[in-house]
Amino acid sequence: MADLVAELPQAVRLQRLVASLRAHFRCGAVALLQLEQGQLRPLAVDGLVQDALGRRFVVAEHPRLAAILARRGVTSFHHESDLPDPYDGLIDTHAGEPLPVHDCMGISLQVEGQTWGVLTLDALQVGTFDAPAREALARHALIVEAAVRITRMEAEIRALRLSRGDAPVHGAEHEEGEILGHSEAITRLLHEIEVVADSELPVLLLGETGVGKELFAHRVHRLSRRRDRPLVHVNCAALPESLAESELFGHARGAFSGALSERPGRFDAAKGGTLFLDEVGELPLSVQAKLLRVLQNGEIQRLGDDRVRRVDVRVVAATNRNLRERVSTGAFRADLYHRLSVYPVPIPPLRERGDDVLLLAGRFLERNRARLGLRSLRLSPSAEQALRAYAWPGNIRELEHVVSRAAIKAVSRGANRASIVTLEADLLDLDGMGLPAAATHRDAQAGAAAGGGAAAQPLSPPPRLRDALDDCRRTQIRAALDAHGGNWADAGRQLGVDPSNLHKLARRLGLKD
Repeated sequence: MADLVAELPQAVRLQRLVASLRAHFRCGAVALLQLEQGQLRPLAVDGLVQDALGRRFVVAEHPRLAAILARRGVTSFHHESDLPDPYDGLIDTHAGEPLPVHDCMGISLQVEGQTWGVLTLDALQVGTFDAPAREALARHALIVEAAVRITRMEAEIRALRLSRGDAPVHGAEHEEGEILGHSEAITRLLHEIEVVADSELPVLLLGETGVGKELFAHRVHRLSRRRDRPLVHVNCAALPESLAESELFGHARGAFSGALSERPGRFDAAKGGTLFLDEVGELPLSVQAKLLRVLQNGEIQRLGDDRVRRVDVRVVAATNRNLRERVSTGAFRADLYHRLSVYPVPIPPLRERGDDVLLLAGRFLERNRARLGLRSLRLSPSAEQALRAYAWPGNIRELEHVVSRAAIKAVSRGANRASIVTLEADLLDLDGMGLPAAATHRDAQAGAAAGGGAAAQPLSPPPRLRDALDDCRRTQIRAALDAHGGNWADAGRQLGVDPSNLHKLARRLGLKD
């Protein structure tokens, strides 16, 4: 009750709430889940494995959760109920094991007359949830609903202040259903993005391939004053050089062979909103000059047209390239670089986000469980340790491919779909699972400094940036091909690359003759 009037972040308030409920009811696990488009998303759990917060439970696939949602009061299940339990293999004290005969109850939660989600409780001792316990849950549900309502009101006030241009509120939570993570690095980044989103400054998102730059671009737009206007996404790496100018700025009739009518460009489509230029470092130099004009004066000129048009567009750009280096080699204009990088936002790689890797793995485990028709899919302790230790050159995208590939391998090797399927470390097929590359490099340096003698080995020079990027591209392309059974078109769609360009890139990287 004290937490209801305290100024607490959402995650802290709700986590303290479920921990208190678990202690009060003396049960094995408590989970608070929010209903979103037919799925239940855990907001706070106590007694479940760590990756549970990253999972999504499709209501249609979990009859117990559906039954709880279907009625207003407390729903309890007989300890011998044959309905599958959504938390099979996920109870912390029985991780990887089928749940023994146990008590289970839950209640649907209402906010402003609408079904908001559910609260579930599991006890491993039969008889824990007797009639007095069920009556107590009905009373406690009012407190839970009050906590949810206050949390929602705080979010609405924060959004209202942003829309009015007031100073953003500190400690804002991430938007629901998108960016997962509780690490210090991601929390700091989300706050930084909230601050810059309310300005009209160009934003340059910097990060390795696979860190989720597009998600952060969407977040910048959603928190900005332009949230009700279009967000237009352009993958600059997929634009053929001959068509890049026309695609961005449009063309007049007869501007080139095949231009049978006037056509607006992506800047026109984003009028009043945000234009997201993904992989902006790949833009041809000839187009860079025109982009600079837009950023300086808000003016565009369609190909083959002498008229100058005014556009009101905010530009958010992203790249995994070192633009400073490209400026020094003449591949990128220095003046455009300075215009785009008014506010650079580095996105941390997955290896710097600690246990966020387990939350993200939980999301991908649940997706694959549903996709493959499995009763339950989880990681063994050794697999969790391997995920934590791996360097993740391909970041979140690579993690998704690793989990999907491991799940498919487990099924292909005869795993029983009606049992709890546990993914062991060898199924993940990770290279160099001892320490992340950066840590290995630091340890080698320390050893060389303190070794004092013949035992110290000279460090090999770090790879060139281009070589490192090419290695990462090879990893991503192989993973996409594995995930789609060698289908190049499907792999290209997953990677966001035109199939013809993907074939060319694969040939350059030696992946294809």
